[in-house]
Amino acid sequence: MYLLLVVFPLFGSLFAGLLGRYLGYRGAALISTFCVFSSCMLSWIAFYEVGLSGSPCYIKLAPWFHSEMFDASWGFLFDSLTVVMLIVVTSISSLVHLYSISYMGEDPHLPRFMSYLSIFTFFMLVLVTADNFIQMFLGWEGIGLASYLLINFWVTRLQASKAAIKAMLVNKVGDFGLALGIMTIFLTFKTVDYTTVFACASSTSLFISFFSVKIDLLTLISLLLFVGVVGKSSQIGLHTWLPDAMEGPTPVSALIHAATLVTAGVFLMARCSPILEYAPDALIVITVMGACTSFLAATTGILQNDLKRVIAYSTCSQLGYMVFACGISNYSVGIFHLMNHAFFKALLFLSAGSIIHALADEQDMRKMGGCVQLLPYTYGMVLIGSMSLTGFPFLTGFYSKDVILELAYAKYTVSGNFAYWLGSLSVFFTSYYSFRLLYMAFIGPVNGYKSSMKQIHDAGPLLGIPLIPLALGSIFIGFLGKDMMIGSGSHFWGNALFTLPQNSIFIESEYIPQEVKYLPLVLTLLGAIVAYLINISESFILNISYPFIISNFGRLFYSFFNKRWLFDKVYNEFIAKPFMQFGYEVSFKALDKGAIEILGPYGISKMITNSKVSKLQSGFIYHYALIMLIGLTFLIYISSSDTPACSKTLYVIYLITFLFFNSFLNEE
Repeated sequence: MYLLLVVFPLFGSLFAGLLGRYLGYRGAALISTFCVFSSCMLSWIAFYEVGLSGSPCYIKLAPWFHSEMFDASWGFLFDSLTVVMLIVVTSISSLVHLYSISYMGEDPHLPRFMSYLSIFTFFMLVLVTADNFIQMFLGWEGIGLASYLLINFWVTRLQASKAAIKAMLVNKVGDFGLALGIMTIFLTFKTVDYTTVFACASSTSLFISFFSVKIDLLTLISLLLFVGVVGKSSQIGLHTWLPDAMEGPTPVSALIHAATLVTAGVFLMARCSPILEYAPDALIVITVMGACTSFLAATTGILQNDLKRVIAYSTCSQLGYMVFACGISNYSVGIFHLMNHAFFKALLFLSAGSIIHALADEQDMRKMGGCVQLLPYTYGMVLIGSMSLTGFPFLTGFYSKDVILELAYAKYTVSGNFAYWLGSLSVFFTSYYSFRLLYMAFIGPVNGYKSSMKQIHDAGPLLGIPLIPLALGSIFIGFLGKDMMIGSGSHFWGNALFTLPQNSIFIESEYIPQEVKYLPLVLTLLGAIVAYLINISESFILNISYPFIISNFGRLFYSFFNKRWLFDKVYNEFIAKPFMQFGYEVSFKALDKGAIEILGPYGISKMITNSKVSKLQSGFIYHYALIMLIGLTFLIYISSSDTPACSKTLYVIYLITFLFFNSFLNEE
């Protein structure tokens, strides 16, 4: 059963990809969806056996690499962390498959699309079930490949191709760091197996010298692994690919942002918790980076006009919460927020797809409005997802986001307080752009084209049915799972997650001041009010918003946040452009077509052609025979050990003189 739940999506991908033209677009879609649904059912059974019943499963399947001390096998580890990720990945993926049958129904390449979705799911399952770093890295690279194929699914769209290439290149930076981290793990522990590495981490106190500076190996490993997390989970610095990935079809966005690609980094940190716990300096870096990412993405989302980009930046911001939750050593809360976030983020993306589908592929929120009466079902789903995202009390997001902020405050360190205050400010901005989306798309005045509004229609059965379980999850999953998964009295995770006793702060978080606990709720309500005033209230717009927008500072403010803190401009001007100029002026012109050509075969051939040496090639066989005889005699003579060195030198000079004299005779 455990192996079947991993390979079922692979079977669906092969059937849809290789036999799609024979099965038809309906047959390929049904088979791939059935395979992923089967994997989902088996994942829930595994969750009951492993997570609820407390019986982990370890499968050693077959040998893979064996080279002296390096040993990596095909193995599968099913513990509490794995089965939680399994139900998240397979549940969201199966609903996305079902949704795609209708959403992509008119696309002639539906079998290829379903094949890509299934192979994406398969590689994610390989990643989360691996029992060693090499197999995990295979899944890690596989989801990167699948994301490239899915973002670039509409290959004739230039922007889609650019976005896919950008996602691949930016992720390669992180993948390089992860590969170095795995190499350093093998250098330190002489193995890549999870159980051995984690068992030895506590007793490892090795250092490496770099330019006469001693660096703790566990800290170095943690930071290198975190570089991979920064790339895959779009943390600040390598986050620019995530909004551009919206060029792919909407089901792709839901799968990437909710359950697969971006969650892989958070899973990796939770899996490597026994290493991170013994690297406190690395935990500080992780905390600060996560807090900065949540604030950066939240402030960027407030002035985006593309419907999907707003939701994309909310994903980036929520990933910052998960990362700094792991940075303050609360991995269980980070994974709990990952699970909660998967449901309401998939709901938001699929509901956004329903809006775009209804408005004839319109994504600009400035051209929407007044859809609350025309799309009541979709409005209800977006409302549930948005309120859960903002952390509205007693919805799913409330039970994880508020706990993360409370734990950050209870850390009582500089990094913890830094994360708390930036995270709290991010709550305000998250509430603002979530309600701004609701106001601009549904409640505000109608700004759409008449042709679009005349043909508007709410979600059909295949588009609407997948939203129902996601909406239920966005309401109830947090409440049902909070006592089981988080808290000092929870034994759900067993040995899957590790936290040092001095880093466990659940009890301290219960005794922080009440105003600290209420602050996120106050900021959530304040964000909703400010969004109403700026986007709906006519008097506020005329008296405050409009004068601010047309002022010089207002234009700069709007341009700075709308253009995403100018990260893309900085990267293009100061990194990409100089590298491209170096590649052309130095690497291509000066080296490839310059020095290497002159010193290489072309230069040598020109030198020989223009010199007298070419005259040696007379074309007569007896001349070549004579040269061969002289050369053989020379080799025999030169190899004799009793010949004086000066005699050998004179003989070489005589031989060269003879050959040139012979060539001049031939010329005459």
